[in-house]
Amino acid sequence: MDKTITARPSWLPWLWHFARSEAPARLLLTPLLLWPTLLFALGFYDRKALKQATQRLMMGSRVAAERVDRAARSFAQEFGGRYELEGALDEIARLRNGGEVLIMATASSAFYARHLAERWGFDLLVATGNVWRDGWLTPQIAGENCYGEGKLRMVLQAAPTSHGPVSFYSDHVSDLPCLLWADTPVAANPSAALAAAASARHWHIVSWMQQNSQ
Repeated sequence: MDKTITARPSWLPWLWHFARSEAPARLLLTPLLLWPTLLFALGFYDRKALKQATQRLMMGSRVAAERVDRAARSFAQEFGGRYELEGALDEIARLRNGGEVLIMATASSAFYARHLAERWGFDLLVATGNVWRDGWLTPQIAGENCYGEGKLRMVLQAAPTSHGPVSFYSDHVSDLPCLLWADTPVAANPSAALAAAASARHWHIVSWMQQNSQ
């Protein structure tokens, strides 16, 4: 999703959107985001721990479901409307009109990604899940972060048991497991590392970022 369908990553914008709309006092904690980011850069945190720590800072240790959903709906309209890439939307429409089953696989948290998936017309969502307790969202990630090999495992679990050829679109080299598994891998707005890998393997490369900037 991030930088494949949208022009920028969504996690920090989501945290700021939630704090601004649901817990404005937490905006004062923004400078503290530096610490988990630094621990991640130094190798003390993995991506899962980084996501949990930053969510705890900006959203709290538990949030009522109705507040999460309210913020997630407005975030999908605001962030999606501002950063979705026209070329990506055109490709989604082309695939949907061709009768394809559309699955959005993202490391983003399911509690807000599902509203973006609905906005764009996906049939299924594979995303990072959180632990909910009695209707309250916690920062604890349930199972795997939907990233790298973990994303492929989650896609395989969610995909229909009977399906035709699979196309997989990604901007980042971390998705190589999924791209290598797919019948038709597509490097969309690729990072330098993915562009090199795609060129070496003669994969299709598209750049929807350039289309939006014209």
